[in-house]
Amino acid sequence: MEFVTKQEKEKLQARLAGLIANRPAIVERIAEARAQGDLKENADYHAARDDQGLEEAEIRRLEKRVREAQVADDIDVPEDMVFLGAIVRLKDLDDETDDLYKLVGEASGGFDADEIEVTTQSPMGESLMKARIGETIRVDLPRGAKRFEILEIVS
Repeated sequence: MEFVTKQEKEKLQARLAGLIANRPAIVERIAEARAQGDLKENADYHAARDDQGLEEAEIRRLEKRVREAQVADDIDVPEDMVFLGAIVRLKDLDDETDDLYKLVGEASGGFDADEIEVTTQSPMGESLMKARIGETIRVDLPRGAKRFEILEIVS
């Protein structure tokens, strides 16, 4: 089961609705390309069919995610436990610096100067999920393991 925030689920549903709404346009592209004649060497036809296949695969993937996703806002989580949507202050135990991290279900792609986004599927996200204030977590990164102390949950 995948946990997402309410906003992330709404974003997934909007993307799904957009792809479904685009179906008639792709069918129209295929029909127009088919009308050009010889399908064997018709690049427009093959491109439209490829686009249709990719979009249908994405629709199926998104339908499954929306159907199976659990909205984290609906779950009762202890106040001292890190969970999806939480912003936490972590202290890097190697260099004693601290930073803010936000645990998200899906990266927004934006860069906020205040906090670093980590997904629940990333090594950092997996280590943070359900950890508690005061605990030390170990994160296995490509350049080796790092340890962080959870100082506080900001929100």
